[in-house]
Amino acid sequence: MTGPDAHDVIRVRGARENNLKNVDLDVPKRRLTVFTGVSGSGKSSLVFGTIAAESQRLINETYPTFVQQFMGELSRPDVDALENLSATIRVDQERMAANARSTVGTATDVHAMLRVLFSRLGQPHVGSSQAFSFNVPSISGAGAVTIATGAKKGQKERRSFEITGGMCPDCEGLGQVSDIDLDQLVDKTLSLNAGAILVPGYTADGWMVRIYGESGFLDPDKPVQDYTAQERQDFLYKEQTKVRVANTNMTYEGLVPKVTKSMLQKDRDALQPHIRAFVDRAVTFVACPACGGTRLNEGARSSRIGGVNIADAAAMQITDLAAWVRTIDDPTVAPLTQGLRETLEAFVHIGLGYLSLDRSSGTLSGGEAQRTKMIRHLGSSLSDITYVFDEPTAGLHPHDIQRMNETLRQLRDKGNTVLVVEHKPEVIEIADHVVDLGPRAGRDGGTVQYEGDVAGLRASDTLTGRFLDHRAQLKGAVRRATGAMPIRGASQHNLRNVDVDVPRGVLTVVTGVAGSGKSSLIHGNLPAFDDVVVVDQTAIKGSRRSSPATYTGILDAVRAAFAKANGVKPALFSANSEGACPACKGLGVIVTQLGFQSTVETVCELCEGTGFSDDVLEYTLDGKNIAQVLAMSVTEAAEFLRKGPAVAVLGRLRDVGLGYLTLGQSLNTLSGGERQRLKLAISMAKTGAVYVLDEPTTGLHLADVDTLLRLLDQLVDAGNTVVVIEHHQAVMAHADWIIDLGPGAGHDGGVVVFEGTPAGLVAARSTLTAEHLARYVSA
Repeated sequence: MTGPDAHDVIRVRGARENNLKNVDLDVPKRRLTVFTGVSGSGKSSLVFGTIAAESQRLINETYPTFVQQFMGELSRPDVDALENLSATIRVDQERMAANARSTVGTATDVHAMLRVLFSRLGQPHVGSSQAFSFNVPSISGAGAVTIATGAKKGQKERRSFEITGGMCPDCEGLGQVSDIDLDQLVDKTLSLNAGAILVPGYTADGWMVRIYGESGFLDPDKPVQDYTAQERQDFLYKEQTKVRVANTNMTYEGLVPKVTKSMLQKDRDALQPHIRAFVDRAVTFVACPACGGTRLNEGARSSRIGGVNIADAAAMQITDLAAWVRTIDDPTVAPLTQGLRETLEAFVHIGLGYLSLDRSSGTLSGGEAQRTKMIRHLGSSLSDITYVFDEPTAGLHPHDIQRMNETLRQLRDKGNTVLVVEHKPEVIEIADHVVDLGPRAGRDGGTVQYEGDVAGLRASDTLTGRFLDHRAQLKGAVRRATGAMPIRGASQHNLRNVDVDVPRGVLTVVTGVAGSGKSSLIHGNLPAFDDVVVVDQTAIKGSRRSSPATYTGILDAVRAAFAKANGVKPALFSANSEGACPACKGLGVIVTQLGFQSTVETVCELCEGTGFSDDVLEYTLDGKNIAQVLAMSVTEAAEFLRKGPAVAVLGRLRDVGLGYLTLGQSLNTLSGGERQRLKLAISMAKTGAVYVLDEPTTGLHLADVDTLLRLLDQLVDAGNTVVVIEHHQAVMAHADWIIDLGPGAGHDGGVVVFEGTPAGLVAARSTLTAEHLARYVSA
C-alpha cells in the first residue's frame, strides 16, 4: 500500500498517560497499525488511555451530556496534543453484562431480524415482531377515557387495548424457574425456639425469629412438622401484615417470600460467602416447564417457517441457522434475509459459528465477547472510523487467527483506521504499520522503540524484533506420567461421551479450535479430583479498594512493619480504616453519583489520590511513607522489603511476570491474563497439586512466553501436575502430552482427535492443530 499523506495521520505529541514518557507518534489513518511490546510497556495506555479516550472526550464536548452540563467537561488524557482524530469505536475484551435477558441474538440484533422474519412469513400468523419477543408480555386492558378536543370534547368513551408479546408468562421470559428446597430453610423436627429456621442470621434468640414466635400466628414451642395447614401457610407464605411484638409494631411476612426478597433476588456474586453457599444449597434453577426453557409463550412457538419455529432457530448452531436461512426464498423479505445471511456468515467467518443465538451473553469468554461485538461493525456502512481492538486473537486457535486477520483487513479496506494491541506474530505480519513500545514493562517502558513496517521491525534490535521469528522447539525427551486422572463419558455441552486419561506429574496441553470442547472437558470434569487448583481469567472478587497488595496479603506485612517502626497501630496504615483521608474516605477519588447517569470520579485534592490522611504520611519506614511504598512496582518492593513474609509472595509475583505491577494498583485495571497470573502466584506455594490454567499466554509478549514456560517447568519439577488449555504453538511444542479436541467447533467438535506427545502430533499431521504446529516448528 502507498504511504499516507503527511497530514493524514493521527498526530500524538507528549503522551504521558500512566507510564508513557512524552511519546511523540504519527499513526497513519486508514491503515492497519499494530501496537506491540512486552506486557506493561504502555501499549494500552497509548491506544486506549490516550487516543481512544481523547476521541471520546471530544465527542462528549461536541455533544454535551447531562454530566458535562452540571459537572463540567471530562478530564483529558495526559498528553500535549492530539490531532486529526476521528470518531473511535472501542472493541475490548470486557465480558458482556450478565443480564438474564441478554443473549447472543439480542446483543447483535440478529434476534430482532429473526422476529421480523417470522412476523412476515410464520404460519399461523400470530402478530407483529413483538409477538416473538421474550421481553414483551401479552397484556390487555379496557376503561373509560375523556375526549379532550373536537366535537366530542368532554364526553367519555370506552376504549380497549391489547398487546401481543412473546414472553412466557410462567418464567417471565427468563427460560428458567427457581425451586426452593424447604428442607434447607427449615428443620421440621424442631420448633422455632429450638432453632427450626436454618437460614443464616435467623438465630433462635434473634429478632428475625422472635417476629414469627411472638406474632400470634404460631406456637414457638411446637415442632414445625406438627403445624396445621393454616399455620404452615402463615409460616411459609403469608403476605406482609402488621403485628405487635414486644410493644413494637413490626411487619410479619412468610419465610419464603422474605428470604426470596432478602437473598434470592440479589446478585449472587455480591452476597457474602456464607449466604452465597446457603443460596446454592437452597435454590435450584430448572428449565421452565411451560416453555421448555425457550422463554417464549405458546403463540410464538406455534408459528413456523418450513416446520421451524423461532425457538428452534435460536437454538440452532449458527452454522446450521445460516444454512436454514439460505433455504428461504421469498421476494417479499429478500432484503431482510440478505442482511440476516450476511450477519450469520460474519459469525462463521469470525470463528463463532459454534454459538447459538439463545446463549446467554454473560457466559461468553472475553475473546468471544470481543468478537461478538465486532459482528455489529462488519456490516456497517460507516467509513473513516477509528476501530481500536485489544488482543482480538485471545482464545483463538491458529486456524481461526487467519480469519480474524481477514476481518481486520476488511475493516481497513472500507476506509477505516484500525489500531490493534497485539502480540501474536501472525497479526503483526499483516500490519501496514507497527509501533513497538518498551524496552521493558512498567517504569522501564513507556517509550517507542520502533515504528515502521514489519520488515524494518524484523531487522531492528528491539525485543519484539528479535523474538518475531523465535520458535520454541519440540522437546528431545518428555517427562513420564506418574499416574492419570480418568475422565469417562464426558458429555457436557458439545462433548460426545468422551473418555480420556489426563496424565499426572507432567505438563499437559489441551488444545483444539475455538468451540471444540476444551473448557467443557477440563473445567467440567477435573475439579472433581482432589487437590485441583483452577487458575482462570475471571474477575477477582473484591471492592474498588482491592489491589495486588490487599489480594496477596502483602499489605498486612507492610502495615505491621510500619506500625513496629513507628510505635503505632497497624490500622493507621489502612486506607479502609483509621488512616483514611477524611475527604475521600480512603478511595483517592471523589465519587459523584448522578442517578441514571454514570458516576463521575475526580482525584481527591486533599490527599492527591493517595487515600491517606496527612498525619499518616508523616510516618516512614526506611525513608518511605505508606503511599510511596504502595506506589512501588513489585520489583521495587522486593528490593525495599528484604525480610518478612512479603518476600516470598513478591518473589512469586516476579516469577509469574508481574514485576511491573504496582502494589496499590486497583484490581479492576488488570487484564484477564494479569488476573490469572496473580491468582497463580497466590496458589503456586503448594506441591503435589493439579494446576489448571486457561489460556495463560493471554496478554503475553513473545519474550514473556518463554518466562511462562520456565515457570510451568518449575511447577512440574516441584511435583505438581499442570494442565493448560492453550492455543499458543510455543506452549504446545513445550508440552509433555497433548490432548487435541475437534475436529471442528460446536456439534462438529467434542471428540478427542489426538492424544500423545507433541512430536507424535507433528508426525501424524492428522488435525488442524497438527498442521499449524508442524509449520510452526519447521519455520
